[in-house]
Amino acid sequence: QVQLAESGGGSVQAGGSLRLSCAVSGYDISDKCLAWFRQAPGKEREGVARINRNDLQEYADSVKGRFTISRDTAENTVYLQMDSLMFEDTAIYYCAATWRYCTGGYLSAVEKFDYWGQGTQVTVSS
Repeated sequence: QVQLAESGGGSVQAGGSLRLSCAVSGYDISDKCLAWFRQAPGKEREGVARINRNDLQEYADSVKGRFTISRDTAENTVYLQMDSLMFEDTAIYYCAATWRYCTGGYLSAVEKFDYWGQGTQVTVSS
C-alpha cells in the first residue's frame, strides 16, 4: 500500500522559513515524479514544485527563488525548503507522486498524479 505522509508544517512569521518533508512508503521514489501542491481556503489546488527521475525541477512563478524541492532516495523522502515566506504562501501543502515521466506542465496537471498525502498546514503571519 502506497502512503505519503507530510510533516513540517506550522506557523511562521513573514520572512521566515519552513522545511516540509514527505515520507513515502510502499513506492520507490527513485524513478518517479514527485511534486508539492498547495490549496488555500476558497482557492483551487495549485502546483508549487516538482522533481522528476532526472532531478529536473520546475517551480511555480510565485515561489521561484524562494522554494527548493529535493529528494533523498535512500530515505524515500521528498522535501520542500521554503524561505522568505509570505502571507500569500498560507495554505495546506500536499505532496504527490506519479509513475509518469513529468516534464513541463505537470504543475498544472493535478489529475496526472496517482498518490497524495493528507496535507500539512502552513500559516504565515504578516
